[in-house]
Amino acid sequence: MVVSPSSSVSTTAIRGEAYGYDLIGDIHGCAQTLARLLELMGYKKVRGVYRHPSRQAIFLGDVVDRGPRIREALHLVRNMVEQGSALMILGNHEFNAMTYCTPVAPGANDYLRAHTPAATRQIAETLQQFSRYPHEWRAFMDWFASLPLFLEIEHPLTQQVFRAVHACWDQALIDQHRKDFGDGHIDWGFVERSCRKGSLEHLTRLRLTGGVDLPLPEGEEMVSADGYVRRAFRTKFWVPDAKTYGQLLFQPDPLPEHIATMEIAPEHRSQMVYYDAQQPPLFVGHYWLTGSPRPIAPNLACLDYSAVKFGRLVAYRMDGEAQLQQDKFVWVYVDP
Repeated sequence: MVVSPSSSVSTTAIRGEAYGYDLIGDIHGCAQTLARLLELMGYKKVRGVYRHPSRQAIFLGDVVDRGPRIREALHLVRNMVEQGSALMILGNHEFNAMTYCTPVAPGANDYLRAHTPAATRQIAETLQQFSRYPHEWRAFMDWFASLPLFLEIEHPLTQQVFRAVHACWDQALIDQHRKDFGDGHIDWGFVERSCRKGSLEHLTRLRLTGGVDLPLPEGEEMVSADGYVRRAFRTKFWVPDAKTYGQLLFQPDPLPEHIATMEIAPEHRSQMVYYDAQQPPLFVGHYWLTGSPRPIAPNLACLDYSAVKFGRLVAYRMDGEAQLQQDKFVWVYVDP
């Protein structure tokens, strides 16, 4: 389903139709930085909610975890969504939060996401900041379960369709999800089934919010800049002519040289998803980029520029163009 201003899913700003859209990358608790970015783009706080007279923000997920003001960021974003001045899609961190905090059955001591040291470390700041507000946190998790995994929107002036997903647009999985749910939304049943390895929901959640991760060879591991031991790496999904693992890599931490130069194995190539240049413009977050924001393909932009690591919180001001333009990126730096 393509969302348009006349559809049942609202794409209108708080006053009048949204004639422009501001897509915003991973926030990770940087609430003050988000407020500065919104104000830079002309949003003003009216009765406690950031609004724009003719534009609508679209948050690409990962509002929670890591940062200093997670609770404030969530309230800011949810207030905008509930008042019609923003939309939001789910990131992998919202999914991880829901599953980490939900028992496999009422009263059980096991959870949908196992409480491993790595999982506990990832969500620690979020739970600490909500420790005095447990009812709020429960309400936010229920809100997460009401959000979509992806959006496809037709611009009202140009009729150009554009798309948003946290990590990877997999058309086959999205088509199947639409058959089951009608659009990008989910429910708690989907959340629970997504924790069953091998299920359609598991693959859909991992692919759309996490992208295509390829495993390192048996026995190999790498330590990321933030101290996590990883046995897989994030890959590009728009380079069908890649020949080596290094050419597929899409993350700030490099591969060991002997792995980067290896040819892609057939079983790994069969897992790849390809977003070609004929597809509508697509916006993702998730990948922790650095440097000056720019399109990574004529129809593809990643808006995650490592805000919580004192990078940039980045937006793209979408006005219905078919090819993305470098001068449409807007950002603010995150102060250390």
